[in-house]
Amino acid sequence: MFLKCNKRYKNGKSHRYWNIVENKRTSGKRIVQRQVLYLGEINDNQQDAWRKTIEVFEDGQKQPKQMLLFLEDRHSNKNEHDTIQVKLNELQIRRPRQWGACWLFCELWNLLDLDRFWIDKLLPSRKGRRWLNVFKTITAYRLIDPGSEWRLHRLWYEQSAMGDLLGEDYGLVQKDKLYRCLDKLLEYKEDLFSFLRERWQNLFNVTYDVLLYDLTSTYFECDPPGEGIRKFGYSRDKRSDCVQVVIALIVTSEGFPLAYEVMPGNTKDSNTLESFLKKIEDQYGKSNRTWLMDRGIPTEETIEKMKGSGYPIKYLIGTPKGRLTKLEKRFLDKPWEEVRDEVKVKLLKEEGELYVLVESADRVNKEGSMRKRKLKRLWARLKQLQAQNNSRDNCF
Repeated sequence: MFLKCNKRYKNGKSHRYWNIVENKRTSGKRIVQRQVLYLGEINDNQQDAWRKTIEVFEDGQKQPKQMLLFLEDRHSNKNEHDTIQVKLNELQIRRPRQWGACWLFCELWNLLDLDRFWIDKLLPSRKGRRWLNVFKTITAYRLIDPGSEWRLHRLWYEQSAMGDLLGEDYGLVQKDKLYRCLDKLLEYKEDLFSFLRERWQNLFNVTYDVLLYDLTSTYFECDPPGEGIRKFGYSRDKRSDCVQVVIALIVTSEGFPLAYEVMPGNTKDSNTLESFLKKIEDQYGKSNRTWLMDRGIPTEETIEKMKGSGYPIKYLIGTPKGRLTKLEKRFLDKPWEEVRDEVKVKLLKEEGELYVLVESADRVNKEGSMRKRKLKRLWARLKQLQAQNNSRDNCF
């Protein structure tokens, strides 16, 4: 390992950024550099302090000797060589790797027959880099120990057996290759979902009669871009100061994802459903399907379109709070029906709709605990305010 300096000219000044880098030998006798630790910018005073700090005591010498730390120091002392002696008979090299999970992933990949789908889409590069193996590694990483591509490049790949199972070296997970591989996948998104639908149906007898539709968002701590889909909008993460994107997802009752879409951060929930209904109909056909959604997603207009689509369709949607107030008295006379342990329901037919009022003992206990925790915080805050008032009175 050695120190590597990257220079950048900014605002009329030259900045130097330092990294601890390790050379890794790959196939074809090429050398790939792996960043071990990012040190940031080091100015001249810090560099001098580092030179004074790193010293080595040699056998038979009373005074320590300074090691050549920076590259320019080594060039200026070409006749000096710093060496460290080791005892080879006591040297141990250990490299524990995760094998079982990686092997199981490869077996699942083969069971889904994904090579057949990707083999003619992720062709090797002119330099011989096999993009299919890069994608396999990314997928295994997301399944076994999900994280960023940067962490995959820097840490996870060497701690796993994916290189051994795929017959690849460290050059497979260079940073630029990981991001470029993800860019290559986007154009095949719809075809991939169609292929997976076929495989899931054959392997697991998956049905698409009950679908769950929901939205979430993820934010970015950056300056608002001039163009693109990162926009300010309603933040589910309580970060209204950050730009975000909205992610819509449809899954089956078994948890299999059927479709997703990344939309601008200022997209309203109610504006997303109609396009997804058409997407699912085109890809999975029309059937007697039941949709599960939150109350803020469908509008009255969208529901009417679902009813008049020409084929049987059902939905289970959270009732708007304003309508619940009107239905409250009518529910009082209805009997409770137990559907399972500690879960009871009341049914009310009204204007062609079936309303379901659910009471769950676990949910009641959870909401009670939430209120107690909030009450404790408020009570503690009141005591703080009371103590502040008393201290002010004592001052006078």
